Amino acid sequence: MKKSESIQGPPPSQLIDEKIAALGDWRGETLARMRKLIREADPEVVETWKWMGTPVWEHDGILCTGESYKSVVKLTFAKGASLDDPAKLFNSSLDGNVRRAIDIHEGEKVDASAFKALIRAAIALNTTAKAKLKRAK
Repeated sequence: MKKSESIQGPPPSQLIDEKIAALGDWRGETLARMRKLIREADPEVVETWKWMGTPVWEHDGILCTGESYKSVVKLTFAKGASLDDPAKLFNSSLDGNVRRAIDIHEGEKVDASAFKALIRAAIALNTTAKAKLKRAK
Protein backbone atom coordinates (compact mmCIF):
# COMPACT_ATOMS: atom_id res chain seq x y z
CA MET A 1 0.00 0.00 0.00
CA LYS A 2 1.36 3.39 -0.98
CA LYS A 3 1.56 6.08 1.65
CA SER A 4 -1.04 8.14 -0.23
CA GLU A 5 -3.41 5.17 -0.10
CA SER A 6 -3.39 4.91 3.68
CA ILE A 7 -6.62 3.83 5.32
CA GLN A 8 -8.60 6.71 6.75
CA GLY A 9 -10.11 6.34 10.16
CA PRO A 10 -11.04 8.58 13.03
CA PRO A 11 -8.43 11.21 13.87
CA PRO A 12 -5.98 10.21 16.61
CA SER A 13 -7.34 12.86 18.98
CA GLN A 14 -10.78 11.25 18.73
CA LEU A 15 -9.33 7.79 19.35
CA ILE A 16 -7.56 9.13 22.45
CA ASP A 17 -10.83 10.73 23.63
CA GLU A 18 -12.57 7.38 23.16
CA LYS A 19 -9.84 5.48 25.02
CA ILE A 20 -10.06 7.87 27.98
CA ALA A 21 -13.85 7.52 28.05
CA ALA A 22 -13.68 3.72 27.73
CA LEU A 23 -11.34 3.43 30.71
CA GLY A 24 -14.05 5.10 32.77
CA ASP A 25 -12.11 5.15 36.02
CA TRP A 26 -9.08 6.78 37.66
CA ARG A 27 -6.90 5.64 34.74
CA GLY A 28 -8.99 7.63 32.26
CA GLU A 29 -8.94 10.66 34.54
CA THR A 30 -5.17 10.35 34.95
CA LEU A 31 -4.54 9.96 31.23
CA ALA A 32 -6.80 12.96 30.52
CA ARG A 33 -4.96 15.07 33.11
CA MET A 34 -1.53 14.17 31.70
CA ARG A 35 -2.74 14.81 28.15
CA LYS A 36 -3.90 18.26 29.24
CA LEU A 37 -0.47 18.99 30.73
CA ILE A 38 1.25 17.83 27.54
CA ARG A 39 -0.94 20.16 25.47
CA GLU A 40 -0.28 23.05 27.87
CA ALA A 41 3.46 22.46 27.66
CA ASP A 42 3.32 22.25 23.86
CA PRO A 43 0.29 23.71 22.08
CA GLU A 44 1.79 22.42 18.80
CA VAL A 45 2.04 18.80 19.96
CA VAL A 46 0.82 16.22 17.45
CA GLU A 47 -1.30 13.38 18.79
CA THR A 48 -0.91 10.06 17.05
CA TRP A 49 -2.28 6.56 17.59
CA LYS A 50 0.18 3.69 17.25
CA TRP A 51 0.87 0.12 18.17
CA MET A 52 -2.73 -1.03 18.12
CA GLY A 53 -4.16 1.47 20.55
CA THR A 54 -1.46 3.55 22.20
CA PRO A 55 -1.77 7.33 22.42
CA VAL A 56 1.48 8.99 21.32
CA TRP A 57 2.48 12.65 21.55
CA GLU A 58 5.02 13.93 19.04
CA HIS A 59 6.97 17.06 18.22
CA ASP A 60 9.82 16.50 15.75
CA GLY A 61 9.69 12.87 16.89
CA ILE A 62 8.06 10.95 19.71
CA LEU A 63 7.89 12.73 23.06
CA CYS A 64 6.01 10.11 25.04
CA THR A 65 3.39 7.41 24.92
CA GLY A 66 0.44 6.98 27.27
CA GLU A 67 -0.36 3.41 28.22
CA SER A 68 -2.90 2.17 30.72
CA TYR A 69 -2.71 -1.05 32.66
CA LYS A 70 -4.81 -2.48 35.46
CA SER A 71 -2.89 -0.75 38.24
CA VAL A 72 -0.89 1.97 36.50
CA VAL A 73 -0.91 4.65 33.83
CA LYS A 74 2.53 4.65 32.22
CA LEU A 75 4.00 7.61 30.35
CA THR A 76 7.07 6.42 28.48
CA PHE A 77 9.47 9.03 27.16
CA ALA A 78 11.16 7.77 24.00
CA LYS A 79 14.48 9.47 24.81
CA GLY A 80 14.00 9.81 28.55
CA ALA A 81 17.49 8.59 29.45
CA SER A 82 18.86 11.72 27.75
CA LEU A 83 16.66 14.11 29.74
CA ASP A 84 17.47 15.83 33.00
CA ASP A 85 14.90 14.91 35.63
CA PRO A 86 15.66 17.09 38.66
CA ALA A 87 12.22 16.39 40.20
CA LYS A 88 12.83 12.62 39.89
CA LEU A 89 9.55 11.97 38.06
CA PHE A 90 10.96 8.98 36.21
CA ASN A 91 10.27 5.94 38.35
CA SER A 92 10.17 3.10 35.82
CA SER A 93 12.34 1.70 33.00
CA LEU A 94 15.35 3.21 34.75
CA ASP A 95 17.80 0.55 33.60
CA GLY A 96 17.36 1.14 29.87
CA ASN A 97 19.77 3.08 27.71
CA VAL A 98 17.14 5.13 25.91
CA ARG A 99 13.65 5.20 27.45
CA ARG A 100 12.39 6.28 30.84
CA ALA A 101 8.86 6.09 32.19
CA ILE A 102 6.60 7.59 34.81
CA ASP A 103 4.25 5.08 36.42
CA ILE A 104 1.24 6.73 38.02
CA HIS A 105 -0.81 4.65 40.44
CA GLU A 106 -4.34 5.36 41.63
CA GLY A 107 -4.43 8.45 43.84
CA GLU A 108 -0.95 9.66 42.89
CA LYS A 109 -0.43 13.15 41.51
CA VAL A 110 2.44 14.21 39.28
CA ASP A 111 4.07 17.61 39.80
CA ALA A 112 2.55 19.55 36.88
CA SER A 113 5.36 22.08 36.42
CA ALA A 114 8.06 19.38 36.60
CA PHE A 115 6.15 17.26 34.09
CA LYS A 116 5.78 20.18 31.69
CA ALA A 117 9.51 20.84 32.04
CA LEU A 118 10.18 17.22 30.98
CA ILE A 119 7.91 17.64 27.96
CA ARG A 120 9.72 20.84 26.97
CA ALA A 121 13.10 19.15 27.43
CA ALA A 122 11.97 16.26 25.22
CA ILE A 123 10.89 18.76 22.55
CA ALA A 124 14.24 20.54 22.73
CA LEU A 125 16.08 17.22 22.39
CA ASN A 126 13.99 16.19 19.36
CA THR A 127 14.30 19.60 17.73
CA THR A 128 18.08 19.64 18.19
CA ALA A 129 18.41 16.12 16.78
CA LYS A 130 16.25 17.03 13.79
CA ALA A 131 18.32 20.17 13.11
CA LYS A 132 21.58 18.18 13.25
CA LEU A 133 20.15 15.64 10.85
CA LYS A 134 19.18 18.37 8.37
CA ARG A 135 22.66 19.90 8.56
CA ALA A 136 24.25 16.51 7.92
CA LYS A 137 22.34 16.05 4.65
